[in-house]
Amino acid sequence: MSIEVQHINKRFGNFVALNDISLNFPAGELTALLGPSGCGKTTLLRIIAGLESPDSGSVLLDGQDASARHVRERQVGFVFQHYALFKHMTVFENIAFGLRVKRRSERPSEAVIRDKVHKLLELVQLDWLADRYPPQLSGGQRQRIALARALAVEPRVLLLDEPFGALDAKVRKELRRWLRRLHDDLHVTSIFVTHDQEEALEVADQIVLMNKGNVEQLGTPADVYNHPASPFVYGFLGNVNLFHGCVNEGVLESGSASFDAPDYAETRDVKGIAYVRPHDLDVERYTPGAEGIAVRLQRAHAIGPLAQLELERDDNHGLLEALISSDRFTQLGLKEGEMLVVRPKRSRVFIEPAQAGKTASAAQEIR
Repeated sequence: MSIEVQHINKRFGNFVALNDISLNFPAGELTALLGPSGCGKTTLLRIIAGLESPDSGSVLLDGQDASARHVRERQVGFVFQHYALFKHMTVFENIAFGLRVKRRSERPSEAVIRDKVHKLLELVQLDWLADRYPPQLSGGQRQRIALARALAVEPRVLLLDEPFGALDAKVRKELRRWLRRLHDDLHVTSIFVTHDQEEALEVADQIVLMNKGNVEQLGTPADVYNHPASPFVYGFLGNVNLFHGCVNEGVLESGSASFDAPDYAETRDVKGIAYVRPHDLDVERYTPGAEGIAVRLQRAHAIGPLAQLELERDDNHGLLEALISSDRFTQLGLKEGEMLVVRPKRSRVFIEPAQAGKTASAAQEIR
C-alpha cells in the first residue's frame, strides 16, 4: 500500500506540530521519520494511523482519501516504544488478541488463529516462548512479540513509534538489523519514528528528516548523509566541525583556514560557515611552512578501529575533532601536546540564515 500525505497542518494551542507537510511513502518501502524531540514525527505517524486528526490536509492510502476512515478501517499495524503488551495474557494470547476481537463475520476459527500465531512466533524466532507472560521476557523479546501482534491482523501498513528506544544499545543494534531482514521478507509498507540517526541510516530505504514541524530533507540514507540540504541536516547526521568566517569573492576565511566557494564569486563580506566531518580531515605532523591548519593534539582516544583526536586550533578559533584509523595513529606515533596540521578533504559552505538573502546561492560543495 502506498501512503501519501497532502498539506497536513497540526497545532496544539500556539505550538505548530506540523506545518504544511506533503510526503509520499512508496509501497513496500521502509521509511524513517527522523528528527529531534518535538519535531512532529510522532504526530505525523499518529495522523497516518488515524489516532490523531489533522487541522487540515488529507491522508491517501493507495490513492484513496482515508482522512475520514476510522483507525480500524485503515488496516494499520502499530508498534509502540513501550510494547503495550497485556501483562495478564501469555505471549500466544497477546498475538492472538487482534484476531479474536475481529467482527464475527471476519474472525478466523480457533484452528486458523492457532496456526497463524505459531507461524508468527517462528517468524520472530520466539516460538519457544508461547506460554510465557510479558514480565518474564527481556525487552528485546517483548518488542518482537509486539511486532508479531501487529502483524497478526495482516496490516497493509506497519507503523513503529521509536520501537527500540527503551532498549540498551547492544539489543537495539541487534533488533534493527533483524527488523531490516524481516522487512525484506515481508515487504509491508512501513514507517518508523526515531531520533537515532545511526538507526535510520542503517535500516531505512528513505529518510524524512524533520525539524520544528517542517521537512528539512527527504532522500535515501546515502543522499541525506553525503549531500545534506541544510546546516541542520549536516549537524544532525553525525559530528561535524564548524569553521565560522566571512565569505568574500568565492572564499570563506576562518582564522588561518580558508575554503574555496566558487559559487560565491560575487558575494562580498557575508557571514558563512564551512562544515567538515571529522573523518574528512587529513592529519599530518606539523612542519614549518606546512600547508593546512596548525593544531595541537589535546587528547587522543584510540580504542577499536578508529582513533578520535581532539585538536585545538593554533589560531585560537576553537577545537576540532578528527577521526583517523588506529593503524594510522600508531604509524604516526602521535603524542598529546604535539603540533599537527590538518587539511579538509571535503567540506561544505553555508551562508548563515540571516545573510542568506545577500546571495543567490545557499551552499557550495567542495570535493
